Amino acid sequence: MFSSRGPGFRRLAESHAGSVGGDTLVAMALAGTLFFSVPSSEARANVALYLLITMAPFAVIGPFLGGVFERFPSAYRGGLVLSATLRALLAVAMMIWVGSLALFPMAFLLLVLSRFHGIARSSVLPGVLEGRRDLIAGNAQLARVGVVASVAILPAGVISVTMEWPWFALVSAAAVYVWSAMSAFELPKVAVGRAIRRTRRERRAVATPRSVRLARFATAGVRFLNGFLLLLVTFAFHGDAGFLDFGALLGAAGGGYFVAAFVTPIFDRHMSEEPMVVAGLAIEAGAAFIAAQVFGLPAAAALAGAAGFAWGTAKFGFDGLLQSTVPVESRGRAFTNSETFFQFAWVLGALIPVVPVVPIVFGLTAAGVLALAIQVVYVSAVLIPVVAHRRQTADDEMLGEAESDSTRTLWDLM
Repeated sequence: MFSSRGPGFRRLAESHAGSVGGDTLVAMALAGTLFFSVPSSEARANVALYLLITMAPFAVIGPFLGGVFERFPSAYRGGLVLSATLRALLAVAMMIWVGSLALFPMAFLLLVLSRFHGIARSSVLPGVLEGRRDLIAGNAQLARVGVVASVAILPAGVISVTMEWPWFALVSAAAVYVWSAMSAFELPKVAVGRAIRRTRRERRAVATPRSVRLARFATAGVRFLNGFLLLLVTFAFHGDAGFLDFGALLGAAGGGYFVAAFVTPIFDRHMSEEPMVVAGLAIEAGAAFIAAQVFGLPAAAALAGAAGFAWGTAKFGFDGLLQSTVPVESRGRAFTNSETFFQFAWVLGALIPVVPVVPIVFGLTAAGVLALAIQVVYVSAVLIPVVAHRRQTADDEMLGEAESDSTRTLWDLM
């Protein structure tokens, strides 16, 4: 499937498949424990608590991980191994304390380690590919591998939830994480840069390019809307829909992301990364407006699929832009900051329909309007420097022509 990209990419893909498969099993175990087994009001409290736990410490952990990656570039490969190994141990511990409050901090640690894996994987990827033009295609192929892994592991999760055996999903997750760690350990050493010791002032001087900052803002908007829409639709059906209906929504979101993994490399042949982010926002806006008019389980599934497609399109475009423009020694910090920003955006969006009860039609319409607003702001910010540059170029050309005319006139008088 991915042998054509070399042994390094194959091992990276295997490690990623194990990571995503394990995370899927843990998520299903938590869904059966925290959501479907309790009334709606208690489910809202559990989900809100879980979201706050995942968000609060990221402000500290994000910069810490960025500093580690910047000082020790070799930590990328070791980070993949360490992340998978610790998640295997956490899955076993969660199996033991599955019914206690200790589940929340352990779930938080597992989420942090999953982000750690994602940052290391994204930073290693350019080193196992041959050229810059392969970046978006490589990101998309890893995404397809992750979706296939989630689908392949789904039967174990379904058995766990339907039989009320959360321990079964967690034990399976631990085994998959071990496989991920073994694959990462066999990853060839990749030249990802040399360690650079910088002062705080020097780190500030290594600025992220403006194009990446703007794309990060717009991509975070897509992530914010994804969190908002997922929880809005989920609680709209809580009590009326069972686990299989909820699984259909998650499956639709994964299906949309999977389709984006095929379509985005085609986009990459005809456009730059920024229009991909704009396309993600436009798709999300249109889907939210349509779902508001004909809301029901089919419309919710279509909305989830569109949201997954929008997130995949925007994220693949952003990752390719960052990987191709940020220096290799600064890439780990840039990915860490971006992933932290995206996590804040997702949690903030998800909290809005959890804490107050948001009417479904109003929420969907508001999401569509917000997606259009973010799109307008992003496009305007990207185009303003281009228009200014073109205007300056036109002024310079007119000035040059005027100077040329005055020179010819003076020559003629002489």
